[in-house]
Amino acid sequence: MPGLLRDYFVVLPDSVTGHAVAGRLPAPDAAGAVADAPAGARGDARTVAHPSGRPWVVARPLVRKVSHLSRGDDALVLIGPDRVPEAVLAGLLERVRDRAGLERRLARLPGLHHVVARLSGETWIRGTASGLRRIYHARHPEAGTIASDRPAVLARLTGAPLDDGALALRMLDFLPHPLSRRALWRGVHETGAGYGLTLPAAAPGTAAAPGPRTYRWWKPPPPELPLSEGARRLGDAVAAAVRAHVGGLDRISCELSGGLDSTALTFAARATGPASLSLLTVAARDRYSEDETWARRAVEAADGSAPGTSALDHHVIPADHAPYFYADLAATAAELNDEPFPVAPGRARAHLLLRRAHATGSRYHLTGYGGDELFLGLPHAYQDLFHGNPLTAWNHLSGLRHQLGWPLLPTLKALLDRSTFPRWLAGAVTAEPQPVTRTPLLSWGVRQSLRPWFTDHANALIAEEFRAAAERAEPIDPWRGRHVDIDAVRMGARHFQAMEDIGMTIGLPVAAPFYDDRVLEATLAVRLEERISPWRYKPLLVEAMRGVVPDALLARTTKDHMSSDEHQGLREHAPELADLWTGSRLAERGLTDARRLLRLAAEPFSPVLVEHSISSTVAGETWLRTAENAWPTPSPSTPTTSEASL
Repeated sequence: MPGLLRDYFVVLPDSVTGHAVAGRLPAPDAAGAVADAPAGARGDARTVAHPSGRPWVVARPLVRKVSHLSRGDDALVLIGPDRVPEAVLAGLLERVRDRAGLERRLARLPGLHHVVARLSGETWIRGTASGLRRIYHARHPEAGTIASDRPAVLARLTGAPLDDGALALRMLDFLPHPLSRRALWRGVHETGAGYGLTLPAAAPGTAAAPGPRTYRWWKPPPPELPLSEGARRLGDAVAAAVRAHVGGLDRISCELSGGLDSTALTFAARATGPASLSLLTVAARDRYSEDETWARRAVEAADGSAPGTSALDHHVIPADHAPYFYADLAATAAELNDEPFPVAPGRARAHLLLRRAHATGSRYHLTGYGGDELFLGLPHAYQDLFHGNPLTAWNHLSGLRHQLGWPLLPTLKALLDRSTFPRWLAGAVTAEPQPVTRTPLLSWGVRQSLRPWFTDHANALIAEEFRAAAERAEPIDPWRGRHVDIDAVRMGARHFQAMEDIGMTIGLPVAAPFYDDRVLEATLAVRLEERISPWRYKPLLVEAMRGVVPDALLARTTKDHMSSDEHQGLREHAPELADLWTGSRLAERGLTDARRLLRLAAEPFSPVLVEHSISSTVAGETWLRTAENAWPTPSPSTPTTSEASL
């Protein structure tokens, strides 16, 4: 079935109606995988019970592992890339008195798991601070509050309709905190990253449980560590995250673009000792691209540094084999993401790479996603540094200003601006064009421009969403730079779900170890003036990987881009785009002007498309078509509870 969710879990109340809800979930097949899952992919279908024996956690993960332990009425469930040994679970749960105590112990593990716990009759659930693993909840008319890691599951169970306001927001390129948490279905709510959801038990003699509550379980560490200590912690965190995904596997693969991030993960993966490591590089069409050259250097260095440890094979995909952006848009129906992602127009390219990786026999594929958000450092951070060390901040900012061509007076004005986050958010969307490249970026985020093909109705919905959010918004962190840094990481982590879901379509688990919470924490703990610099490229990552990655490879200071592939894709796939806008679902909902989009499809080099990206609108259209036909008709079934087998 197009768009069938193949990997999810739900948390249910301890009631007859909760048990009935479990019976309406898609049942796993005999192999433990969800029906219609890709051939060769193994699932880990589990049902963990309440003390009453009714279903509590019903998990249908295709590639993730479910680890569970009960001690009396208390219980702990971890859902992540690796199975956590029972002895480790016992150490986490033993004599723990409260949620805070358990959280302190969970910090010993890689930050990659969903956590579901029951302590003193109260259930609490959380994802990860990076936003890679998220939590949603909704109120079922009979069962009360139910929670899941996938909003479409809750929409399916509660009959929730789509929300046009949230859909209109997703036509923007960058959706800032807290609007990024707006679920696409009415009545379905996302619990923010760094926050958890508490589901209290019903009081004795009552049928209904109190409503859910949120609590904050994570705060960023203070930026106090020197570069040397921070690099050591980061190196340990990256190694642990990589081991959590691929440790003990015999055949794995890595995307080796030639950039610093993918090169670092390639060598970290090799250190886990797989029998076979396949490295995949997509050649660039741009003759000035340096990525392939650096990728070949990395392979030569890896092959010669410790011969005989792993069998290396390097697959270079020729540039003319790689699809342009906007190719095979109909294939996006194979996955139902939690929301439209701007990366959707590049799905065909990602699918090609993962299919080639799967063909090597790889059992897990690693990517360097998240490295730019974590290690490049955004200019907004100099606002934070200016408060405590203005001379150093201005020195660094002057270097950056000359590199980017920022004029002096606008830079000073932006640096001295003290606008509050709510005030910035209220004006963060405009009908004016996007800021030019020479505009200093030192505020709470990036201002968004409404597109010429948005209808007045869509513009009104977007404006109202920003206005309403600004009335009650609080920043992720009081410091502007840390707010922007964390929001950027969480945005990237959300978008990475598209890669994970494509991998599940193919039958190959895909991971981005940089989105591990321990990696995020190690990065944020480093002194700002040492973590980012206009004169060094990703200094923290370079020092963290020194001794793991050869120094010659750590010396790279450039990065390639693929903007030409996107513009060329508009021309190559103009007929597909025209088909997409014919019978547009967004236009039917009154959000886009289909006639104008059709004209733009026929004019791929229009100045309008140079000034305004169309990728988010394409993503919204393809997502909406998938969401309308996402689930098969359910066949009632009652899951079997078998805690003894866990």
